[in-house]
Amino acid sequence: MQKNRFKKFLSHASLISILSVVALGVLMPLLWMLLTSIKQSSDVFSMPLRWIPWVDFMPTLEPYKQVWTQIAFARYFFNSLFIALAVMIGQVFTSSLAAYAFARLKFPGRDKIFLAYLGTLMVPGVVTVIPVYILMRELHWIDTYQALIVPAMFSAYGTFLLRQFFLSIPHEMEEAARIDGCNAFDVYRWIVVPLSLPAMSALAIFTFVGNWRSFMWPLIVTNSSAHYTLPVGLAAFRTLEGGVNWPVLMAGSMLMTLPMVIIFLFGQRYFIEGVRIGGVKG
Repeated sequence: MQKNRFKKFLSHASLISILSVVALGVLMPLLWMLLTSIKQSSDVFSMPLRWIPWVDFMPTLEPYKQVWTQIAFARYFFNSLFIALAVMIGQVFTSSLAAYAFARLKFPGRDKIFLAYLGTLMVPGVVTVIPVYILMRELHWIDTYQALIVPAMFSAYGTFLLRQFFLSIPHEMEEAARIDGCNAFDVYRWIVVPLSLPAMSALAIFTFVGNWRSFMWPLIVTNSSAHYTLPVGLAAFRTLEGGVNWPVLMAGSMLMTLPMVIIFLFGQRYFIEGVRIGGVKG
């Protein structure tokens, strides 16, 4: 008995050790970014590397002050926040409407249309970049907020996620609402949406985080720095003449990461809810 317990303890200890090494490997770049953001430029690439503040180097918050003056950080931050919030609201609204139609309404070819719509998830995003760009150009939306927001407001994954949750809502509640005189939209507004707040919150978080860190599409459709998002603005800062000021760049990266960390800390249960709903078969 004690031998089995010892083997079980060793297996658990080995698993914890492996997970600790993996976690350390994941956190190392973030730690390096944090330490670089509080260093002087001369301390960044000094050898051997300096890791311990107040012992190996003297920390400073000057890079966090300079990031607001050397680049248009406030403008980039506003653009990222505005675009991420607009896409989040739009995608939750459009996905919930489509999911309600596919889950609760009956019309010819509903399931086939849904499967075709779901099939778009198998198409790599880079394949549609050129057609969407041409469409934005024909609409004269290049270098505008519309080009950054409208194409991202529609999501097959969001529709699938919410449809799976809508299927779990009892039909008796919908029938009772229709007896009381509610039409299809009233059922969606007063019954389905209030009961689906956990799933819609999960989709909102996924959408916000995905658009907050989006880089390729904003880089393609923006020409002026007035419409740069944070990822594009920080990347443009690297190309400025005079070399890269790594502490300032890392300070901007840390400030960009902070909202996602806060969202993750306060929205962990919604992340888990989204994974759970996505794995339920309708």
